[in-house]
This record gives sequence, C-alpha cells and structure tokens, in this order.
Amino acid sequence: MSRRRRALTPAVITAVLLPLTACGGSPSTDAKDGARAATTAPGFPYTVTNCAVKTTYQAPPKRAVTMNQHVTEVMLALGLEKSLVGTAYLDDRILPAYEKAYKSVPVLAEEYPSKERLLAANPDFVYGGYASAFAAKDGRSRDDLGSAGIHTRLNLENCPQDKTSLDDVYQEVRETGRTFGVPDRAEKWIAAARTTVTDTAALLKGVEPVSVFVYDSGDKTAFTAGGKGIGNELITRAGGRNVFAGLGKSFGDATWEQVVARKPDVIVIYDYGSTTVAQKKKRLLEDPVLKDVPAVRNKRFAVMPLSDVVLGVRAPDAIERLAAQLHPESVK
Repeated sequence: MSRRRRALTPAVITAVLLPLTACGGSPSTDAKDGARAATTAPGFPYTVTNCAVKTTYQAPPKRAVTMNQHVTEVMLALGLEKSLVGTAYLDDRILPAYEKAYKSVPVLAEEYPSKERLLAANPDFVYGGYASAFAAKDGRSRDDLGSAGIHTRLNLENCPQDKTSLDDVYQEVRETGRTFGVPDRAEKWIAAARTTVTDTAALLKGVEPVSVFVYDSGDKTAFTAGGKGIGNELITRAGGRNVFAGLGKSFGDATWEQVVARKPDVIVIYDYGSTTVAQKKKRLLEDPVLKDVPAVRNKRFAVMPLSDVVLGVRAPDAIERLAAQLHPESVK
C-alpha cells in the first residue's frame, strides 16, 4: 500500500451529526495548558493517554488539523468541522454524507503538508491517521509539535497492541469526542454503530465462513492484510476467514506460493491509488501461478475502498458491505 500508512448508513449518519471530539496529545504540562486557557471549560480538565503520550486538556482544541482521511471522517462524523483549520491526505472519496462539511475545511496538501505549511495554519491540535503523519525526518514528530505547544493524537490502530478490534473503533470515537467536549455525540455514534454490527451478525447467523485473501498491491510479492489490523476483524465479522491472519501486523508481504497453498475462496481487493481494481483483477487472473486458486478459478472477487478497512467511522457499515459480497445469499 503506497500511502501507508494509512461509516454508517445515511440514516445513522444523520442521527450522528449532532454535537463530539478527539483525543490525543503531545507531551505537555498542566502549566502549559493553563497558559492556554485562563479558565477551565465545563467537563475539563480531561487527561488521556494516547499511544503512550499523556495529555491534559483544560478546554477543547479550537484549531485542529487532520492528516489522513479516516481521522478526518471521525471529526466530520462528530460534527466538528468548525474546529478544523486544515486537513490533508485523502485515499479516496470522502463519504457523500460528509462532503459539504469537508469542503468547508482548507486542504493544506494533497499528501502530508511540510512542517512550515502545517505551522502556518496555527494549529493547537494535530490528528494523524498513520504514524507517518508524525514523521521525525520531516520535523513533524509528536515531540517536535509538543515543543511548539501543539497537542497531537495518533489513530489507535498505530499504537503498539496485540490486535485491533471494534472496541478500538469505539474508543477512538469516544476519546475524540471527549477531547473536543462533545461526549454525548460520541456515545450516540457508538450506540448506532453497535446496532449496525449486531444487525449484520444476525443476518450471518449459522453461515459458514469463507476463506479470504486480501490483495492490496504488489507484483513480486502480495501486500496483504495481516491479523493485527482492523481489516482482519472486519473480515471475521463479515463471515470470512483471513488466510493471513497469522501475519502479526496490520499489513505485510506474502509470497504467491503461500497464497496458492492457502486456497482462498474469495479475494478482497483494496481500492485506492493509481492502480485500478480492473488492473488488479487482470494481474490476478492472468498469473499462471494462481490459476488453480479457487477464488481465481471461480472469479470470486470483493472490493473495498481503503478508507473502509482502516480504523475509523466507516467500520460498522464496512462489515455489512463486505458481508453482502462474501455471502450475497444471506445479506441482501
């Protein structure tokens, strides 16, 4: 996946777009926070530890910048576009329900902004979707930004942990909402998300899981979804079994010989970037090494946009969308 690393139904989204917030932070002291806010806002101070960085907020951030689409959509799903002074780095199209709000936010860069461009937006909070958002070599490390008085948050899928689950999605939304002083919005979103997940599980009751190989990209090797990321959980909850669940990372390389040996029933193609889904299918169908793989022989493909399969607000609906492709007879 070249950009590494890098929602709910319309009715649910509408219900969610009411008053939420973000979490995270850069190393700071209460003295620094006190200097920022002469008085403590209702519901504050709030202290959160995000990916080993502990931050105390005296008030919600007012000038946030998001870097990577899935964290931008977390903010927009919680109705926080007025708290954004900039955004950057899309993998694909913003969800239609968020397009109007997204267009109200300045785009700082097509990919990551330079440190100078980022600081020119005068943010008090930077929210990164992937660890690369805080690349030290580009002067954007969490320590560097913290030294400039800027709090930060990193999406939980990038924190050291055994495995990413839907509980991490709910935690991401809950902590973000709490940070921005809109916890009720967060809880409303979480309640709706749980209902979506439960409804999909009911449709799949008694369904036999199908074996799934994720094809993100790659030619000499296959870049695929491992067992650590939220993508693995989505496959499982959609009635699939990830044939590379034993790969101890969110994404990683596998040999084509391993793909052949594991005989996947379905290939899930991640859709993003300059290589089209049609080109990816062509590559798989025309590779003589793969001709006896059941998914290739039977031309069984499913397609998911990249922003559906990372830790963000799309996850609950993404499970239903994937389930409909893996088990069309059960999910209609």
